[in-house]
Amino acid sequence: MDEVEVVVAHSERATLRVGDVFLKVDADQARIDAEVEAMSLAPVPTPEILWRKPPVLAIAALPGTTLGRLGGPSTGSPAAWAAAGAAIRKLHDAPLPPRPGRAGRSIVALAAELDDECELLVTNGVLPADLVTRNRQVAEAALRPWTPAFTHGDLQIAHVFVDGDEVTGIIDWSEAGQGDALYDLATFTLGHEEHLDDVIAGYGTDIDLDVIHAWWSLRSLLGVRWLIEHGFDPYAPGCEVDVLRSRM
Repeated sequence: MDEVEVVVAHSERATLRVGDVFLKVDADQARIDAEVEAMSLAPVPTPEILWRKPPVLAIAALPGTTLGRLGGPSTGSPAAWAAAGAAIRKLHDAPLPPRPGRAGRSIVALAAELDDECELLVTNGVLPADLVTRNRQVAEAALRPWTPAFTHGDLQIAHVFVDGDEVTGIIDWSEAGQGDALYDLATFTLGHEEHLDDVIAGYGTDIDLDVIHAWWSLRSLLGVRWLIEHGFDPYAPGCEVDVLRSRM
């Protein structure tokens, strides 16, 4: 019998792997609905849906390996990272999905959430005040008008699979929808700044690097407390706190 591997698990959802099948357990059916819809619309390789029986979604494993993970070594050739950039551009150029995604929050709402979170980080002694203040300043560049694109919304490098220099699939589409394209690019390169040029080369258009840096700061500021509360370690080498420190 195949062993059951816990890929990720916290109070909101869990993903298990049994052989070549991933089982996603999520009590929020709207989130699963959004994921299934996005995978059906995305013009890039996605996992095959094997069956669905709420609250479980079963999908097939993808060939290849991921490009790495936040806080760990990155793998893949420059050509593989460029291929990922090209796939992301293909997604962003696709017809818009019907609903906003994680990358599509309004500027006003995002700024208010960021200010509240920064206050809590300092008040509760989670991060030093100077670190929070500096990264809040950097994050300001992300709070600008943007043209909606088809975005993944949680495009961590662990969600992109490659085989050699070819992208074989992208997983975890529950946050997908209309949003800011640079949010995806920033999420994908978070903690792996050394590969940003390769990704942009594959993406094939000029990118405002100040906005990418801003999204690195913004995403990290908003993520630190959530990660701690859900059993993750944002203080680990190369993770969110180190990303924030790199802006000092």
